[in-house]
Amino acid sequence: MEATAQEVDAAVRAAEEARGALADRAVRAAFLRTAADELEAAKDGLVETADAETALGPVRLTGELARTCYQLRAFADIVDEGAFLDVVINHPDDTATPPIPDLRRYKVPLGVVAVYSASNFPFAFSVAGGDTASALGAGCPVVVKAHPDHPALSEYVAKVLRRAAARHDIPEGVVGLVHGFEAGVELIKHPLVAAAGFTGSVRGGRALFDAAAARPVPIPFHGELGSLNPVVVTEAAAAERAEAIGSGLAGSMTLGVGQFCVKPGLVLAPAGAAGDALLKSLTDAVSDTDAGVLLDHRMRDNFVAGVAERAELPDVDSPVTPGAGGDHTVSAGFLTVPASRLATEGEHDLLLEECFGPVTVVARYEDEAEVKAVLSRLPGNLTATVQLSEEEAAGQGRGAELLQELTPLAGRVLVNGWPTGVAVAPAQHHGGPYPATTSTSTSVGGTAIERWLRPVVYQNAPEALLPVELRDENPLGLPRRFNGVLER
Repeated sequence: MEATAQEVDAAVRAAEEARGALADRAVRAAFLRTAADELEAAKDGLVETADAETALGPVRLTGELARTCYQLRAFADIVDEGAFLDVVINHPDDTATPPIPDLRRYKVPLGVVAVYSASNFPFAFSVAGGDTASALGAGCPVVVKAHPDHPALSEYVAKVLRRAAARHDIPEGVVGLVHGFEAGVELIKHPLVAAAGFTGSVRGGRALFDAAAARPVPIPFHGELGSLNPVVVTEAAAAERAEAIGSGLAGSMTLGVGQFCVKPGLVLAPAGAAGDALLKSLTDAVSDTDAGVLLDHRMRDNFVAGVAERAELPDVDSPVTPGAGGDHTVSAGFLTVPASRLATEGEHDLLLEECFGPVTVVARYEDEAEVKAVLSRLPGNLTATVQLSEEEAAGQGRGAELLQELTPLAGRVLVNGWPTGVAVAPAQHHGGPYPATTSTSTSVGGTAIERWLRPVVYQNAPEALLPVELRDENPLGLPRRFNGVLER
């Protein structure tokens, strides 16, 4: 199914030709809602196809499809509201220093967006996922590079989206689809592609990021690459609720067979009796976890080899050994190591790299200095979590200090929770310092739409020539800042 360079070119040009059909915000919003309706109507066939290709199970996939439809409708609401346009109008002011001319600013769509599907979310981060929904909401057609783990599902979803587009007289080229590694490379290089969204590995994402920057005209590349998602458990928290923390950690690290981008991959836990109790709870819970199927054999092989390489390092123990389960499954487990081994550069740096699958590393620390030393060596992450005692959460002890130490490391900082589960909400941020993401934006939540827009200002333009969004009478009823006053 590898797309040729000519087929990639045709898909991009068809998307470019569909831009005009997305110019009307009302049409875009209606299209997104129809897309959600059509996906729901095709639920049974979609879930069956997805399960055949991913083995994620009908329950998980049905929930993910519901999330995908929710995302589409959420962006439709954002498009209707119009605040994402960031309309700002300043009338002339000759008394200012320097004088202010008539200035009117808003945001316009970038153009065709290349979307690179993820393996682990065949609905929510794929053909109809958040990148596609937010790009269409911004007024940008998309060309999706399908993930090789679910090609049939990708074709099915694209067909549903095109059917929804046709109901609003939008050309089917508004959602293009290509398959194959080389097609993905050709896509990022195409001169009509104006931006790209990616979810995947550090290696693949960095290669595309570099290609986007090396173009004659560089383009924005919003990539989610990899994340360790550290957790710090204070000694007081472990003493207060070791069993709950251990079982909660087990549930989070094994959820979806450990194939979530926000899986906690490194846990700083105290040495001593409180930490021992936590490890016992974690051991019991992980030991009761059934073996599961990873998304493909390449991932399974990488997981088995990765945990074996980590387990062979000096001072690394395996209270519950992760690795191969049956012929096609993997068993969950975890490794332990003295935190001092991670405090300075060395062979144990491998433990600071993400291992995709149901495994986590518990680093046992002796004091706060070791916690600080390890945190200072971590790369950027999507999330960082702290487990505090009741008193620490109330402001006593190191709670506030730990939050300050974790904030530079991640885009989402959690207290007494677990990072798996990314709510689709206006305040959500799913991103973080590199290598978690290649930009400061989010791929989940309402502000994801901002990735596909750019600001433009009209100066001293006659009212009759202005876009309708920037006219004084505000016929569209848009939220805006008018001569310094926020109008809703």
